[in-house]
Amino acid sequence: MGHRLSKIYTRTGDDGTTGLGDGTRAPKESARVEAYGTVDEANSTVGLVLSVAGLPASVIECLTEVQHDLFDLGAELCIPGHRVVTDTDVTRLETTLDGFNEGLPALKEFILPGGGPAAAACHLARTVVRRAERRVLSLARIEAVAPEVVRYLNRLSDLLFVLARVLARHERGGEVLWKRARR
Repeated sequence: MGHRLSKIYTRTGDDGTTGLGDGTRAPKESARVEAYGTVDEANSTVGLVLSVAGLPASVIECLTEVQHDLFDLGAELCIPGHRVVTDTDVTRLETTLDGFNEGLPALKEFILPGGGPAAAACHLARTVVRRAERRVLSLARIEAVAPEVVRYLNRLSDLLFVLARVLARHERGGEVLWKRARR
C-alpha cells in the first residue's frame, strides 16, 4: 500500500487549495474537486444505507461493491488522465439492476422517498449520486472525463432507485405512492 497518514492535518490546504492525486494543486472549489468531492459524499450516503441493521445479504454485497467502485471512480477524477472505470463496470451495474428489478411490480405512479430507514437512506444516496453526475458533467465541459464515469453514475442512481423499492418492501411491505392534486 502507498502512503499512510500518520498526521491528519497538513496545513497545506489553508490557502484554499488541495493536492490532486498527481501532485498538482487545485482550488478547493474547482470543478474537479467538486466532482470527486461529491462522489465521496455519495459514497458516504451509500455507507449510511449499509449502516441500517437487517439489510438483505444481496443488498449488502451489492452496495459494498459499489462503495469500492465509487472510491476508484473518485480516484480517477482526482488524478487527471487516470482511467479506472470501464464499460465492464457499467454492464455489471446494469445486470445487478435488472436482477433486483425483476421481482418488482411495474411503476404506475411516482414514489415518494421513504418506505423505512434503509429505503429512505437509499433515496438520499440516489439524489447525491445524481448531483455527483451533474458535477462530473460540469467538469467534462472544461476537462477530459471518461464517458464511462458518467454512465456509471447514471446507472448507479437507477440501481439505488430500484434498491430503495426493494428495501421499502423488505422494511415496511411497500412504497408510498405520490397522489395527484391532494390540495
